[in-house]
Amino acid sequence: MANLWEDLETGPNAPETVYAVIECLKGERNKYEYDKDVPGVVLDRVLHSNVHYPSDYGFMPRTYYDDEDPFDVLVLVEDATFPGCIIEARPVALMKMDDDGEQDDKVIAVPTEDPRFDHVRDLDDITQQQRDEIDEFFATYKNLEAGKEVETLGWEGRQAALDAIEHAQDLYERNFA
Repeated sequence: MANLWEDLETGPNAPETVYAVIECLKGERNKYEYDKDVPGVVLDRVLHSNVHYPSDYGFMPRTYYDDEDPFDVLVLVEDATFPGCIIEARPVALMKMDDDGEQDDKVIAVPTEDPRFDHVRDLDDITQQQRDEIDEFFATYKNLEAGKEVETLGWEGRQAALDAIEHAQDLYERNFA
């Protein structure tokens, strides 16, 4: 069985087009994580706070970020997919975040195969309401977990997302190649 973190390329044209391996689904509270040792998506926990994921959420293959995990990606979708789904996506923004003292930024992307998102190319194409909802989710989703502290640190555009993906690819190569 293929290991979706190690065996899949970061994308067909990374960093401009990436693969997002979906773990958590839009509208749900279940926190799934890909376990490369299984390999498969396992239930890590149910969010303690009464919030739900604002869109499908997962990671990009062959990336490793400053929090010592695969690089996170939130893919804006109309309808939830399923855990383990691989979405070809176009990065459009970067949300900066600190999670318990570790840099834990999130790439915001859109599916390349959904015409509803053809116009979304950069941060300014994401509505302020969408940004506020994403920020609110990540700022509060760990509030009821003992000892967890999260701080959202603002937004950057497409180029910052592309640079961060290249950084995550370099970290992966240095640590695992």
